[in-house]
Amino acid sequence: MKQLAKISGIAYLMIFLSGFYANFSVLESLIVPNNTSITTSNFINNHSQFGNGLFGFVVMLFFDAILIWSIFGLTKPISKNLSYLASFFRLLHALFFGVALLKLLHIYQLTSNLSSSIKLEQLVTELLLDFDTLWTIGLLFFGIHLIVLGYLAIKSAYIPKTLSILLVLAAFGYLIDGAAKLIMSNYIDYKDVFEIIVVVPSVIGEFSFTAWLLIKGFKKRPFKIQNI
Repeated sequence: MKQLAKISGIAYLMIFLSGFYANFSVLESLIVPNNTSITTSNFINNHSQFGNGLFGFVVMLFFDAILIWSIFGLTKPISKNLSYLASFFRLLHALFFGVALLKLLHIYQLTSNLSSSIKLEQLVTELLLDFDTLWTIGLLFFGIHLIVLGYLAIKSAYIPKTLSILLVLAAFGYLIDGAAKLIMSNYIDYKDVFEIIVVVPSVIGEFSFTAWLLIKGFKKRPFKIQNI
């Protein structure tokens, strides 16, 4: 179990690093809301940077796949059925994000050695919308995964109850933001508020879980897992 905790902690840390780099440092720096012309030009003029961001997303997806296996191994002794359920929803999230990533890859191919045009701008806009929609749906499944994981943590005899609550709060952050993005036509007007709702609890909850996994994984003394 120490090995699984160590692998899970490292995988979570890599997801944090690669995800923040790819999404916030690269993708969001290239996208200008409500200006498809500048956005398309940014993809063309910063093509190598865009490629680095894509690689970061691939790394994030790779370690997410590892977590599906390692978290299942960690939580299976608590409740096998619930662990399968948590893994299933995390797998759905990974699948939706994988398909969404193909939309960015298509943009990368379209903006290679080309000048901006009206047709290209329309294609980029459609692909970005598809990417955002697919990833949002995936994050809704991820939110459900966190609820199940949080419940497993609450029922466990070894995960701190505070950590369990933080995971559940992070889950509701994803669910609230995702639902608002898909339902509200004026979501952009409240984007900053919803980003706080999802980012603050998710960073605190998931990073705390990551820290706990790393401490348990690298600690010399083994820890025991008890069933419900």
